[in-house]
Order: sequence, then structure tokens, then C-alpha cells
Amino acid sequence: MKPQEILQCKGSLWVFGYGSLVWKPDFDYQRSIIGYIKGYKRRFWHGDDFYRGDKENPGRVATLVEDQEACTWGVAYEVADAQIKEAFQYLNIREGVIGGYVTEMVEFIPREKDVDTVHALVYIATSDNPAYLGPASAQEIANQIAVCRGKTGHNTEYLLRLADFMRLCCPEVEDEHLFSIEAAVLNIYRDCKTQNSLLV
Repeated sequence: MKPQEILQCKGSLWVFGYGSLVWKPDFDYQRSIIGYIKGYKRRFWHGDDFYRGDKENPGRVATLVEDQEACTWGVAYEVADAQIKEAFQYLNIREGVIGGYVTEMVEFIPREKDVDTVHALVYIATSDNPAYLGPASAQEIANQIAVCRGKTGHNTEYLLRLADFMRLCCPEVEDEHLFSIEAAVLNIYRDCKTQNSLLV
């Protein structure tokens, strides 16, 4: 869907969040629904040199990578009528201009069986983006996240908030990529605490 088509939407527009949008949408919406999309997996492969890192030490944030066998859980927000223009303009700056993400339309499947499937707008950072960092091991990603901070806070906060969302809101889902990075980051902090205690 092109920007002008989004701005001309009548009725409702759905926006799917799978990263910081799950806990910090920062735009007005009618309702939110937990669910998932198929054909994509969430990966901490995108660099962030503004919100969760800087030019010298870019943080690691989530993007989506195509995988026909995968699904990604998150939150879909229904934005209606007059809210559409304001929400899209805000997201275009937050995710597009600053974040480097592009938009796609995906089929969103609500967790509740009595709620209809909808088409939702989603922001994805692809490998041709200059800020794209690409694949790395859980430990390598954790090492990077543990030392990065940006305008909105520490990169670790981003990771832990996303992990908390998955445990609280999607307890039936085992996100191995996310949880393995979380465990590696927490181990880094434990090691630092142990080392510091030995120096006292």
C-alpha cells in the first residue's frame, strides 16, 4: 500500500507491531488485538543508531525476515477515520525516516477464534537498508545489546520489554531467537555483577 493510499483510507486501518510497538505505540487507536502473521520470523538483525544506539555503537532491534514455515506474534492496532493520517505520519517518521523500515501489507490472524482475520500494515527493515546488520549468533547480538544506549533508553530495555510481552501475552509461544538473546544478555549482567563483587 502506497503512502497516498494509506492517507486516503476510509473506515479502519490496522497496524501490526512486533517490536517496540507492542508496548509503546504512541498513537491513538480504537482497539488492539494480540495475534500473529505467517511467513515471517522476528530477528534482531536491524541496526538502530538513534533510539537504542548511536552512530558509533548501533543497537540491535527487531525486523521481520521471510520464512514460509514461521509465524510472528505481536499486536494489531485498529486506527479509524481521523486517526489514520496522524498515526501514519507519526509512524512514517518513527519507523520509516528514522528507523529505516518500509511498509508491507500482511494478513493478521487474531488469537481469539471469534475475531476475523484482517489485513494490516507492517514495518519491515530489509537487507538493502544501510543500517541493516544481518545475522549473528545469540551471544554476539547480546554482547552488542548489552552496551548500547540511544535517545529513548538502553538497548537491553527494548529486549527485555519484548521478552516480557511474549511471556505475559503469548505464553503459549516459544520464541527461541528472542529468549536465547535475553538469556545471553542476562548472563552478561550476572557475570559483571560477580566480577564487581570480587573487586570489592
